[in-house]
Amino acid sequence: MVIVIQIEPARQDDVLELIAASDAYMASLYPAESNHMIDIDELERADFRLFVARDNGKLVGCGGWKKTGQDTAEIKRMFVSPSARGSGIGRRLLHAIEADALAAGIQLIQLETGVSQPEALGLYRRQGYHEREAFPPYAADPLSVFMERQLSDGKPNNP
Repeated sequence: MVIVIQIEPARQDDVLELIAASDAYMASLYPAESNHMIDIDELERADFRLFVARDNGKLVGCGGWKKTGQDTAEIKRMFVSPSARGSGIGRRLLHAIEADALAAGIQLIQLETGVSQPEALGLYRRQGYHEREAFPPYAADPLSVFMERQLSDGKPNNP
């Protein structure tokens, strides 16, 4: 396994297919009003950085961060293909996202995920994220879990 994680454009056939798989997975878990995914146009905005993970060139995961304030950002579009889950790709993507955000001056990184995703919740908790109340633009939702992590806390994020 040779994993390469880097920033790439969203409008590539394999990236679009992975995003469609992510959309279908989320739609199978949650009603539309509890899905808070951003579309391809938002992935191409200047305030969004999309990372992709490739195993020997094959796309196996993606995720990125969106600037939401002077020193805050939100993680969006984290998804690892089912065939690659359990191999540490999600953790490696998360570390790349955090390092890039910190280098850009982000101090606090937040995310919204769902109650029906225990693997994602476990990953975020192991990496130092803790639960919090809903943050803008979200409203409280019993199917959502809101989390955050101080990037500037001086603690390593368990590579």
